[in-house]
Amino acid sequence: MNITFIPGGVCAARGFRANGVRCGIKASSKKRDLALIVSERRCAAAAVYTANLVRSAPIKVTKAHLADGYAQAVICNSGNANTCNANGIEIAEGMSALVEEYTGIAAADVIVGSTGVIGQPMSLEPMKKGMAELTAGLGDHSDLAENAIMTTDTVPKEAAVEFEIGGVRCRLGGIAKGSGMIHPNMATMLVWVTSDAAITPEMLQRCVSEDVKTSFNMVSVDGDTSTNDTFAVMANGMAGNRLIEGEGEDLDVFRAALHAVTVKLCRMIAKDGEGATKLMTCRLTGAADGHTARTVAKAVICSSLTKAAMFGADANWGRVLCAIGYSGAQVDVEKVDVSFVSRAGRVDVCKNGAGIPFSEDEAKKVLLEDEIDILVELNSGDSAAEAWGCDLTYDYVKINGDYRT
Repeated sequence: MNITFIPGGVCAARGFRANGVRCGIKASSKKRDLALIVSERRCAAAAVYTANLVRSAPIKVTKAHLADGYAQAVICNSGNANTCNANGIEIAEGMSALVEEYTGIAAADVIVGSTGVIGQPMSLEPMKKGMAELTAGLGDHSDLAENAIMTTDTVPKEAAVEFEIGGVRCRLGGIAKGSGMIHPNMATMLVWVTSDAAITPEMLQRCVSEDVKTSFNMVSVDGDTSTNDTFAVMANGMAGNRLIEGEGEDLDVFRAALHAVTVKLCRMIAKDGEGATKLMTCRLTGAADGHTARTVAKAVICSSLTKAAMFGADANWGRVLCAIGYSGAQVDVEKVDVSFVSRAGRVDVCKNGAGIPFSEDEAKKVLLEDEIDILVELNSGDSAAEAWGCDLTYDYVKINGDYRT
């Protein structure tokens, strides 16, 4: 199975164009704040959404639009979450109508996303003023669309791959925004993925729903599940492969390509957590089953005390054991081994649930790197999992102490 990373983001796949402009949704901001992604053809489409009971109006509208399994465009704004607004549905439907007015794509085939502050009044007027520029500039501009959906993100997040299905070359790419309020229970923040592979809506939804269990559901920055989380995929079939309409090798390849992109985006999101200085990856092995593996790995990267220890480059492995113990998973803690690994080397700190001698100086060198792997071996089975998070820093509190103002 040959999957190769390529440039292009959401424009890597055939038939997709994108753009991002500044229309002034948040008057005090000078950044781009409105993004559009369109396909030449109607696409099979699938999505998953936040488990938070407080949901943005765009999610409600998008769910209705995707009820038939098809879409052709994504419109997304930053600067206002369009959540808990009395006229939220009207605004989200209005955004879809603007896409239809300026592109001819049916409003019912538009996926809508919003990100920003919750509960702030919102108007369509800025978007109306920006639509002509937005649509006129549609092209190979995945980077501009990505820039327009960023909020507290400090770096853009996009990835794309090329792969073969039945000898036909296909592509899949995505963009994401996410830096804070990240503790998904379905997907994460806002993630838009495009592909030129031919696949039925039913199979696409199966892939998306399965993928999040080991990708976006394994990311946490701060333990807060957002109100706007949406992960949507559109596939227009323009690669010309035989239609994927059931289980088999073709679906397995598509699954693998999707997962390659989502995992890369997961790592970018976690590393760019608000105020973060380090990417934390818990690589867990030896679990009795997949559920146990995922539960324990997620508990480790969610632990505030572990996150704080990583920020301070303190090899306080007891924090890791503590998180494993309260994870809720049935684990024999007297079999657990723990190691810390980075570009600077590896230090083993715990064997069979007990501390072992190690050099604090060497451990400090390992933990001063900006990407740290926490290796946990449960020695109880053959299942494994990965989870991604970041350290907890002073800046996280500063950023969120005045986020609204």
